[in-house]
Amino acid sequence: MSFSETFLLAWKNIMSSKTRSILTMLGIIIGVTAVVVIMGLGNGMENYMRDSFKSLGTNTMTVNLMGRGSSSKTLKVEDMETIVEENADYFDLLSPTVSVNGTVKIGTDSMDYTTVTGVGKDYFEIKSLELVNGRLLQYVDELKRMNTCVVGSYINQTMFMGNAVGQSLKINGKEFTVVGVLDEKAESEENSTDDAIYIPYTTASRMSYGSINSFVVTMVSEDTATQSKELLEQELYEFYRDEDSYMVSSVSEMLESMTSMTNVLITVLAVIAGISLVVGGIGIMNIMLVSVTERTKEIGIRKALGAKEKYIMRQFVTEAAVTSALGGIIGIILSYILSFAATRVIRSVMEAEMTVSPTLFSVLLAFGISAGIGIFFGYMPAKKAAQLNPIDALRYD
Repeated sequence: MSFSETFLLAWKNIMSSKTRSILTMLGIIIGVTAVVVIMGLGNGMENYMRDSFKSLGTNTMTVNLMGRGSSSKTLKVEDMETIVEENADYFDLLSPTVSVNGTVKIGTDSMDYTTVTGVGKDYFEIKSLELVNGRLLQYVDELKRMNTCVVGSYINQTMFMGNAVGQSLKINGKEFTVVGVLDEKAESEENSTDDAIYIPYTTASRMSYGSINSFVVTMVSEDTATQSKELLEQELYEFYRDEDSYMVSSVSEMLESMTSMTNVLITVLAVIAGISLVVGGIGIMNIMLVSVTERTKEIGIRKALGAKEKYIMRQFVTEAAVTSALGGIIGIILSYILSFAATRVIRSVMEAEMTVSPTLFSVLLAFGISAGIGIFFGYMPAKKAAQLNPIDALRYD
């Protein structure tokens, strides 16, 4: 008997008892659906996190000077520039950052949630902030400590009616001239990333009455993120000779840590969901054992007519594999439907642009496991059928 004949006979036997076959497949269907949807959820979460972190710059590192420890040295902007220039194979752009605390007033209105940050001229390229009107901060603004600023889209739209360039505002009582407006990054609302003001770091440092203790550095390549971080820490240690004087954090490192934790969680959930596949396999084995009992006389007739044990065994293994694989296919189709529904729910309820997207790997893995479970759990009933004594089988009533 050829494999195609075996397959057609197995299909005929499955279709002859549709209700029992569907109930047999149920465990496999639920297991495959759960595994594919959960892995699709993990893939969607990973993509969502990468998109979210992209706005922070996955190729950036932040250096915070702690201002404590045994070292009495002060790292100046020029010192950081030297480190970056001497390691041009790893580092690219550099910008000091200074947070300014205080009040922002535009006319008679106070901006309670607006953030004011002192930055260098390369900060906008580092953070992928695009200009829509006017100009960005320049080297001359830093050199002369000018009272110029660049504002976000929220401030431009709500406080200046879209015409902020050339207008003025006050930060801690000092008047600043708006020279540029940035493109919208978030939803352009209060307390968002668009509700921000950027001034020259030299001006901010003078207003804060302190030294600059924070820098943002970009890496030439994300592929060398670990080496770049280690190199920067080594350079800072050689300057301070004290590990407590600085802290270097990498956005890509944080993303990798979060991705790793997410993957562990998704893997655990997928394994738990996969237990139903084992339950489904046990169900298939149980039904196949019942089927062997029901078809004992048929097996006896086939063996009396000369059918070899391997053909009998192949017949029952094929039936188990087809039943399980068919359940896997139904589960995959159902998983795509549920993934689409889950995406709609997440976007409407959580207002997050996340897509539950099953991967080809998860689909092939789930299908392969479902077919493998059918073969594994179908082996024992098939072996029992193949080893039946034809005389005893013919006598069975």
